[in-house]
Amino acid sequence: MSMLAYDGTAMLGRQLLRLRNNPGLLILTQTMPISMLLFFGYVFGSAVAVPGEEYRSFLVPGLLVATASGGIMAGMFQAAQDTHRGVTNRFRTLPMSRAAVPLGQAAADLVATALGTVPFLLVGLAVGWRVEGSPLEAVGALALLMLFRFACTWAGIYLGLLTRNEEAAGQLGGATFLLPLLSSAYIPTGGLPGWLRTVAEWNPISAVATALRDLFGNAPVPDGAAWPVAHPVAGSVLWCAVLLGVFVPLAVRQYAHGER
Repeated sequence: MSMLAYDGTAMLGRQLLRLRNNPGLLILTQTMPISMLLFFGYVFGSAVAVPGEEYRSFLVPGLLVATASGGIMAGMFQAAQDTHRGVTNRFRTLPMSRAAVPLGQAAADLVATALGTVPFLLVGLAVGWRVEGSPLEAVGALALLMLFRFACTWAGIYLGLLTRNEEAAGQLGGATFLLPLLSSAYIPTGGLPGWLRTVAEWNPISAVATALRDLFGNAPVPDGAAWPVAHPVAGSVLWCAVLLGVFVPLAVRQYAHGER
């Protein structure tokens, strides 16, 4: 475990330096959610009916979770880029823990996400979003958000190691933009057709978005929803546990064995 901690910290530093040396990408990933908040909040806000709540208060938690789900794309592209350029093969020749490289990437992504959440929340406060729940519940909401991002990043790392090509990873990662659209991130699911509502409510993004809205005090838990949305905190933790339980061992195994 001490070897994993030491090697993982070294890989964390490497990934943070990588982010620092690509400021354009970092700025783009941090400003995109803010742009979407302003666009959706002011252009579509008047056309979306959210009973008892302002749409921007409903939207802010949803966008936080939609951005967190982008960990799939970010993890996929970075892992595929390192594999395609031969960096991963060079790391495999070093005497280090096999879990250190993917762990360092996931941890660095988590640090960058946490820092990027601050300006987004400040803009959210500027456009009228407020934390209506208790401070402890708000901290719980942010912790749950970071856990979901961490789980999504591991899924992306595995898929990136599997594709081994940054162009293919970029194309496949683009498809992940559909995931928030099939959830309650942007609109309530109550008005959707029966089968589509079921699909949306079993999307992990819907459970986490509902949990954040409940903990922040922005919107109540909808009636008659599927179990993960009807019990959003428990459902979100369960989804994160499933994602981590599946993709952490798969990513470590894929990294260790490479193309074999």
